[in-house]
Amino acid sequence: MAADWPWARRAWEKWTEKHVGSSGMPVKAALLLNYDPTGPSRLLPIIAEQEGTRFTAVDLQPFTDFFRRNNLQTEFFSIGPNQYLVTSIHEHWFCARCVNTTKHEGEGILVMQIGAYLLVSMYDGSLGSASHAMVAVDQFAWHFNRRTH
Repeated sequence: MAADWPWARRAWEKWTEKHVGSSGMPVKAALLLNYDPTGPSRLLPIIAEQEGTRFTAVDLQPFTDFFRRNNLQTEFFSIGPNQYLVTSIHEHWFCARCVNTTKHEGEGILVMQIGAYLLVSMYDGSLGSASHAMVAVDQFAWHFNRRTH
């Protein structure tokens, strides 16, 4: 996918402004990662954009290794200090729950492959929160795909 990077960045900023944040937003944090499944596995992930997090490429290496292995149903994965278990798999995205959270309401994550990118969206809460986060993620994907395809 050959994305117009200035346009992609504006789309990201517009989306995060409306959907990503701590209070009242459906997504508490999000990452947009360049992802090339044909590239060597030793390469660190490239963080194209992030909002609400301060991860480094080294923090995300276990996640990209997990994604590359494609054993979604049989392995846990980590992003930073959190460990996740995949709960639902779909054609271009999957959901996971944090298994070591200290938050009473829980934490979850949605991962969607959008062309050459992985959109990683984190949310607090359970089923209702996951639904709201999915709507926000789907809006970004639709808008992003409309321009890049």
